[in-house]
Amino acid sequence: MIGKTISHYKILEKLGEGGMGVVYKAQDTKLDRLVALKFLPKQFSINKEEKKRFIHEAKAAAALDHTNICAVYEIDETDDGQMFIVMACYEGETLKEKVEKGPLKLNEAINIAIQVAQGLQRAHESHIIHRDIKSANIIITKRNEVKILDFGLAKLRGQTKLTKEGTTLGTVAYMSPEQASGDKVDHRSDIWSLGVLFYEMVTGQLPFRGEYEQAIMYAIMNEEPEYVSKLNKDVPSQLEKIIHKALKKNPEKRFQSMSEMREALQQILETSLSSGGIKPSSVFRLGRKQRRILVRLLPLGIAVIVAGAFLWLSRDTMSKPKSIAILPLATIGGQTGQDWFSEGMTDALITNLAKIRELRVTSRTSVMKFKESKKTAREIAKELNVSYIIEGSVQKIDNQIKITTRLIDSSSDEYLWAQDYKRDLSNILSLQSDVARAIANKIKVSLTPQEKTILTEQRTVNPSAYEAYLKGNFYFYKLTRESLNTAMKYYKLAVKLDPLYAPAYVGIATVWGGRAQMGFVPFHLAHEKMEPAAEKALELDSTLAEVHLLKALMYSWWGWKWDLALTEYKKVLELNPNMAEARANYSQVLFICDRPEEGMRQIKQAMELDPFNNIVRTFYAMDLMYTRQYNKVIDSMEKLFEDAPEEYLALTTLRSAYHQKKMYDDALRIWRLSFKARNDNQAIETLNRGNEEGGYSIALKRLAELMIQRAENGIHVTPWQIATLYTRAGMPDEALSWFEKALEARDPNMPYLKVDPIFDDLRENPRFITLLKKIGVHQ
Repeated sequence: MIGKTISHYKILEKLGEGGMGVVYKAQDTKLDRLVALKFLPKQFSINKEEKKRFIHEAKAAAALDHTNICAVYEIDETDDGQMFIVMACYEGETLKEKVEKGPLKLNEAINIAIQVAQGLQRAHESHIIHRDIKSANIIITKRNEVKILDFGLAKLRGQTKLTKEGTTLGTVAYMSPEQASGDKVDHRSDIWSLGVLFYEMVTGQLPFRGEYEQAIMYAIMNEEPEYVSKLNKDVPSQLEKIIHKALKKNPEKRFQSMSEMREALQQILETSLSSGGIKPSSVFRLGRKQRRILVRLLPLGIAVIVAGAFLWLSRDTMSKPKSIAILPLATIGGQTGQDWFSEGMTDALITNLAKIRELRVTSRTSVMKFKESKKTAREIAKELNVSYIIEGSVQKIDNQIKITTRLIDSSSDEYLWAQDYKRDLSNILSLQSDVARAIANKIKVSLTPQEKTILTEQRTVNPSAYEAYLKGNFYFYKLTRESLNTAMKYYKLAVKLDPLYAPAYVGIATVWGGRAQMGFVPFHLAHEKMEPAAEKALELDSTLAEVHLLKALMYSWWGWKWDLALTEYKKVLELNPNMAEARANYSQVLFICDRPEEGMRQIKQAMELDPFNNIVRTFYAMDLMYTRQYNKVIDSMEKLFEDAPEEYLALTTLRSAYHQKKMYDDALRIWRLSFKARNDNQAIETLNRGNEEGGYSIALKRLAELMIQRAENGIHVTPWQIATLYTRAGMPDEALSWFEKALEARDPNMPYLKVDPIFDDLRENPRFITLLKKIGVHQ
């Protein structure tokens, strides 16, 4: 294209390109001037709808005769029918280039914003909305004149909509909430975008950011930006108020016209010029009488200012929940066999405090890392990111229980409170509740009526049953065949020792669910065992968060009733907002239900609550997989692998990331390790032979054939396992046939078809789409 002459325009150089066209600098040979030519992409030139939009752009922009709007000279098309528009060419830099060097001086930013507002005011008076105001579409000429470019997304009020239904136009980071959600927009959408632009100019960063578009759109519609004055202390309150008002999510609360916003900016600029620059506070003079009054009121004024400053500086801290970690209680008294009891007491205190919404309580798995640790409370608090630490001891003498607790301020390592408690063994649960209430009171946490009721109404429980339940939990989270079998033994023992202990029935049900999820038993067998245990748990205690988590798991992974699953997860977090494993599972369901931003928020909260829990860490990696952040998955799972080399779920996630990165040697290495963790030497040998025969794909194909052979010989192998092997081997027809069998078996892994990137090559296949519809997770 460079050097060619189109009509009477000689193409000199390419200036840039975007989704709606390519722009070249050209010489107008008739009028001997430089111009900019914007060409509609060839594939769109033959599309009547796109052509109509392009002509619309030219007519709209040409009608706007204003010094702050890029001048449009004419519209034409090449001999082969490609449309182009001829515009003025300006020497200067885009605002984007300017902001990338750092925040602008306040007077300069205001001046630019006023000129943009003037241009947009002119457009709005002609019933034209720009809809794509961004720093890349603003040019600052060498004479410091602001020019608004590209009215390609402009929309005449009342004109036929030129976009496909459901399509949003514009650049995400600058979109108004109504534009991001696809709702009808008016001129106040441009006011929002100018607010974003202004925020960017004075802080050097955008108010709404994210790693991907959906995250940014979620922030635009649901979150508030960081205070401007926090990022730039020179910004006065008057200017911050203007930006804040422009960024109101409700259009009715923004400036109602561009002229209104321009006048507000103009007033600040005039004040600045008259006072020699923008000041954080107003300048005024006092008479003699006023000075005398001021002297008398000065002490009071200073107190008010100090109090106000304290409130301002602490407002972020006050809005955040107080955080606490309960370290493993020490066993004292010399009696053997009491470790189970001290861990049980620690777990109970965590569980009870975790029910308090105003507290962020570190989960059991992470605090157990510090059992018998020599680190100071301050060092542990720093690792767990908490404000308070509880440490203490427990002693069992005959039928008496004594527990000593100490509350420590992590910032100073000082004791704030200490208390001893004694109870009969039969009242262990009420003892735990009393301690939890006392701790909440000492750190000044308010309890809701529901929380007070939950922490007051406690039944007796057999301590041995409680021990068995805790051991069952410990083994369950390993998610291997052997660990699940061991967990089941402990849960059944707990039920035998205390038939009215609801959590033990939840444990039995979840073991069967875990066996099905990991492919160790057929789903129909798991469901037969799960349902009665779950119903019994619900009958015994419908207010137990674990019961509702069980229902949520059943509705999602096995029932595929997504609305009911989401409802149950909400109930879980109402009853226990600090349950990390619930948030981790919830995050997966949210991804499957097309709510990735919420899903990522839930898993991050789970990581905060239980940072050293291998299952939570693995679920976080799985969520990163769904957002295609493979390098982060590999980094996190390799670190986890160093800590827990036999963590099966982590190994499966890691090998999937290597597969997606086409790092097949590493993927095969992890396959071998995962089979080694399960003592499956035959699978390792099959994998090696296949790799020698024809590389990675053949290795997985041979592995799939081995699994089919095992199934034929009566060894339980799920269709899901075989289907995923064929998927990775690049054999879609075989994979889909086995996925259809997995659907018939109602395999609980099937919902992962929606989100796991290893299935990306199958997404356009009609058979795959049918599978998703039957699971209730349409694309």
